[in-house]
Amino acid sequence: MSHDATQPLLTPLSMGPLTLPNRVVMAPMTRNRAENKDLIPVEIMATYYAQRASAGLLITEGSQVSPQGVGYMNTPGIHSESQVEGWKKVTGAVHARGGRIFLQLWHVGRISHPDLLGGALPVAPSAIDPGVDVYTPQGPKKSVAPRALETKEVEEIVVQFRKGAENARRAGFDGVEIHGANGYLIEQFLRDATNLRTDRYGGGIENRSRILFEIVDAVASAIGRDRTGVRLSPANIWNIPADSNTKALYDHVIDRLSGSGLAYLHLREKAADVSSIPHMVENVTATYRPRYKGVLMTNTGFDRETGNRVIESGLADLVAYGVPFISNPDLVERFAKKAPIAPADSSTFYMGGERGYIDYPTHA
Repeated sequence: MSHDATQPLLTPLSMGPLTLPNRVVMAPMTRNRAENKDLIPVEIMATYYAQRASAGLLITEGSQVSPQGVGYMNTPGIHSESQVEGWKKVTGAVHARGGRIFLQLWHVGRISHPDLLGGALPVAPSAIDPGVDVYTPQGPKKSVAPRALETKEVEEIVVQFRKGAENARRAGFDGVEIHGANGYLIEQFLRDATNLRTDRYGGGIENRSRILFEIVDAVASAIGRDRTGVRLSPANIWNIPADSNTKALYDHVIDRLSGSGLAYLHLREKAADVSSIPHMVENVTATYRPRYKGVLMTNTGFDRETGNRVIESGLADLVAYGVPFISNPDLVERFAKKAPIAPADSSTFYMGGERGYIDYPTHA
């Protein structure tokens, strides 16, 4: 595809060992298609990702690093040999189309239910019920109070992330993204509303962010810092309350990650009005671009025009698109042609099967 100087989104970018042909990233999105008891990626997942391989980078749906990390039905894992084999079909199909793909490493922590965990309680930094609905094989159920992790178990989770990264590389992924956003386990450790621990993983900001830095270092030592991305959502209040000083927390975290040689930092903009919350970060990318040295990816609510604008302004290097990629497998080509963007059918986002997954047409 020829480079369109009027569309910065369509210009190449060097990211660690990779050269991305454009700056349009497919955001990680849970699609619940691993319909088997062992949560192994299935054939249609290879088709789905390969259809979207013209993206500068594909980031997979969150993939749990252990059976304890499951929070939704039919989400694929990256902790068993059979899962690694299943993912090989996905990476092979994407690479055959000339694409690049990172796997998102995930542990949901307390956003789960005993029905998804063989009867065991979900785990978390502290035993605080998130008060959410969880979709179980028996239908939606109220969440329960999780079990607080022992210190040794937290150390084991760090090792599970490292192993997940090793497995991802063996499965042929170009790198991994550590999921530190959206109210899942890492964010539960970061925030003082959900972390009441008194060991070295709780207390002040330094201790609450310790698990994140330990996971980043463990993953980086296994596969290289330049193949390791991190996703954070400073303005997130979904699944989790705000921190008492969100700005100070994320200033600390992002300052520590800055200049450390990561593949990228992936930041989510706010998805709800947070203006009444004290010490909240509202314009996430604009706040952290000056503080973060390295490749910065932004996400949430961008279209072609706003995506081009945020790249042109220098506020971000990459823009991740979620829903538009569901219904437009050729999103990059549509941006290039300025073609219309097809709407997505939200009723098929999580339902399983081919419908609303691999049957969206490309633009004529």
